[in-house]
Amino acid sequence: MARQLRAEQTRATIITAAADLFDRHGYESTSLSDIVEHAQVTKGALYFHFAAKEDLAQAILGLHARLSRQVAREMEGRGYSSLESLMRTTFAYARLAVEGPIPRAGLRLAAGEVEVRPPLQHPYADWLDIVSRRLVAAAKESDIHTDIDVEAAAHSLVCFFVGTRVVGRTLEPVGRHPRRLAEMWHLVVRGMVPVPRRARYLTLATQLEREIRIP
Repeated sequence: MARQLRAEQTRATIITAAADLFDRHGYESTSLSDIVEHAQVTKGALYFHFAAKEDLAQAILGLHARLSRQVAREMEGRGYSSLESLMRTTFAYARLAVEGPIPRAGLRLAAGEVEVRPPLQHPYADWLDIVSRRLVAAAKESDIHTDIDVEAAAHSLVCFFVGTRVVGRTLEPVGRHPRRLAEMWHLVVRGMVPVPRRARYLTLATQLEREIRIP
């Protein structure tokens, strides 16, 4: 049991080190030797868990997908309105990206640095499904205009969310992401939410940004 626990801890250490390097330098610019050095493990330990660098990337993408689904399930189960659940889901994911490298690396890898292999579904497809379902429900709850094209709105929101991080990676620190996310929601709320309900969601966006502690 102790040996199994050590093996699991070593595997987690390797994945975290790889995610940190993939996020900061990119997949192609990171070698297995870089990962070994950053994780402070032996090459033998790395190859025991991962036969190739791509296997590490797929492991990170898998963790990334599970985190996304877990956050969405948690928010949907708390009794929030559908739009609030969606907003809280995006900010919860932003918090994870600020606090750890795996969500950041997963997003960078998903943006085209590696091919997402079955049985994994591409993260963007997952997010489109989550956003579409929440927007359909929000329209039924009269929190967004009922004549909105939900498919187009979901696609635009996912692109907006991903784009804030992709652009921000080059121009500003990850700690700025919550601010950009709040800006995104202020624009979206003004465009999609009926006037009588708008103030509630504008206030919520500001509140959720403030709740994320920047390291």
